[in-house]
Amino acid sequence: MQLKYQAKPKAILLLEDGKVFEGKAAGKIGTTTGEICFNTGMTGYQEIFTDPSYYGQIVVMTNVHVGNYGIEASEVESDGIKIAGMVCKKFNEGFSRKRGQQSLQDYFEKENSIVSISDVDTRAIVRYIRDKGAMNCVISSEILDVNELKKILAKVPKMEGLELSSKVATKKSYELGDAAAKHRVAVLDYGIKTNILRSLTERGCYLKVFPMKMSLKDLQEFKPDGFMLGNGPGDPGVMKDEIELIKQIVETGKPVFGICLGHQMLAESQGIKTYKMHAGHRGINHPVKNLITGKSEITSQNHGFSVKAEDVKANANIEITHINLNDGTIEGIRLKNKPVFSVQHHPEACPGPLDSRYLFDDFVDLMVKAKTGKAVVTN
Repeated sequence: MQLKYQAKPKAILLLEDGKVFEGKAAGKIGTTTGEICFNTGMTGYQEIFTDPSYYGQIVVMTNVHVGNYGIEASEVESDGIKIAGMVCKKFNEGFSRKRGQQSLQDYFEKENSIVSISDVDTRAIVRYIRDKGAMNCVISSEILDVNELKKILAKVPKMEGLELSSKVATKKSYELGDAAAKHRVAVLDYGIKTNILRSLTERGCYLKVFPMKMSLKDLQEFKPDGFMLGNGPGDPGVMKDEIELIKQIVETGKPVFGICLGHQMLAESQGIKTYKMHAGHRGINHPVKNLITGKSEITSQNHGFSVKAEDVKANANIEITHINLNDGTIEGIRLKNKPVFSVQHHPEACPGPLDSRYLFDDFVDLMVKAKTGKAVVTN
């Protein structure tokens, strides 16, 4: 049987500085805006699209084919797609995997209303962003007048200074795992990925996931053995209430583990400032060196902000534990006088390599030691 394909409507990608790329419509016909970024992963597109840390961003996928293995219900990192839009070279409307349940086109168009563009030179786009830096953009398959799109784009706020976690974090507390588990962990949800929670429950942790606007008293009523500071979108520097709460949590002396945005706000709580990166790190092949063990790891990453190295080095109570081998940015810290540590990369992966999964074991070990009074990290 010969397959018949309908011609795709034209679409336009307009960058904030006026650069235009023309391609074909994918997903829903419409218009969307956000900060453009790129992900270098070769697989895992469904996990990327549903990662809450991408809220407000339009993602350029550097792998040539997107959608080729379809959509499968268990491979999500939240309750739905969180990207604002997607850019790719080849958008596969069919799929070949037996486990696949629907096409990416249906997933974008019928379930999530995601506007995308395909048939563009993604290599050229990535090189352009890498040189010029992250910026806002607009995709449209309904408005093809560049001047009209410029008017729309002019109203889009910059990512720097935006608080976005409240858009994706839970509004109500909920519990996960076996109530009889050995360890009780209070999870602060800023847009946490499902596999972070799964990685904890698999290690014998009973979780209570809390909304952002909680007090230390609210958290302590759960009687946690430790605290998890999750990932999420937006600028960590503007989340003053959350940073103050983290400062109070650290002072309890209980083990604390922060990932990505949680890492950045932990740093802020200790007087270390964060900054907007030129293009950010997004992909599943970023090399990171563990300065404690001397070993290198291939990691999954998704962040556009980082902690200031000069602030970390000036803080006598902070030790750098991990660095990025591509650009030397800080990937992990720990407090010298408390059982508190964090990393910029994603040890839960999904998608990505498993090299950093040991960090969840380290967190569990800290909770075990805390019960015997031996959890303080020392040089």
